[in-house]
Amino acid sequence: MKHTVDAGGNVSTVRHFVLLGFSDLPELQGFLSGVFTIIYLVVVIGNSLIITITILDPALQRPMYFFLANFSSLEICYVSVTLPRILFNIWTQNRNISVLGCATQLYFFLILAATECFLLAMMSYDRYVAICHPLHYSLLMNPKKCAQLAAASWLGPVPVQIGQTCQIFSLHFCKSNEIAHFFCDIPPILKLACGDTSAQEVSACVITMLFAAVPFTLILTSYSKIISTILRLPTAQGRAKAFSTCSSHLLVVVLFFVSASTNYLRPKTSHSAGTDTLLSLLYTILIPMFNPLIYSLRNKDVIAALKKLFLQMQCHVSS
Repeated sequence: MKHTVDAGGNVSTVRHFVLLGFSDLPELQGFLSGVFTIIYLVVVIGNSLIITITILDPALQRPMYFFLANFSSLEICYVSVTLPRILFNIWTQNRNISVLGCATQLYFFLILAATECFLLAMMSYDRYVAICHPLHYSLLMNPKKCAQLAAASWLGPVPVQIGQTCQIFSLHFCKSNEIAHFFCDIPPILKLACGDTSAQEVSACVITMLFAAVPFTLILTSYSKIISTILRLPTAQGRAKAFSTCSSHLLVVVLFFVSASTNYLRPKTSHSAGTDTLLSLLYTILIPMFNPLIYSLRNKDVIAALKKLFLQMQCHVSS
């Protein structure tokens, strides 16, 4: 049971939290509603198009695009954890969320964030094998191996995040039930807890290091070997072609890990509602919106597949 203390010193059960995100901008509610609706549509449509072409186009039936399809599926799920709730709060001006609803949102957010880290690591491993060990690529990245790596990325975080969510919501909340954020995240929830939260903070830090720092280290190791191999290629054309196959992924990695790690690994004293909201907007909403553009505009195979899909759709409509 979650408890809070009222003005008379009596203990009462907390049945819900209040998400305060964007409530301090009453004159911008209509504008924010329009912006977030457009962003959500862009994320869903853009990533759905990538999933569609990787399934339909034979030229994209390769491990690189198998992982890209998984990544696009993840981005749709990831944004759907937070954005629909933001839109509901704005449209109804009802910012209450039940304790169970808050725990559920946090649980799926943590799982999908960890899965994103692992998928980015798998994608960098795929590029490492393709560039550094091209003769063994089909053997090392066969369909069974790719399916196993993807399944591990999706399912691996589940038991750990169940435990972390249960640990956080086993706390008593006696300071307030108002969460100074637009979704249920660990730092603003811990601020509402009474008593010592050091165990939860240490646990969150350790899990963040496990699910973020370890994949990031693997990514850095892969790209250090990739860059070393590319620089040894004899022709400038060969170097440019090799680097073009991984530049989009590298850009996504930098954007995601820099913004997320800045938010979660900062000292507790430097956290503020405004800064947390801006950083969270970046890695939970804005980066997923730009990912389809990054992968399509910087990848000739994806551009060609999209043109082919649109031509087929146009011909089907004309007929």
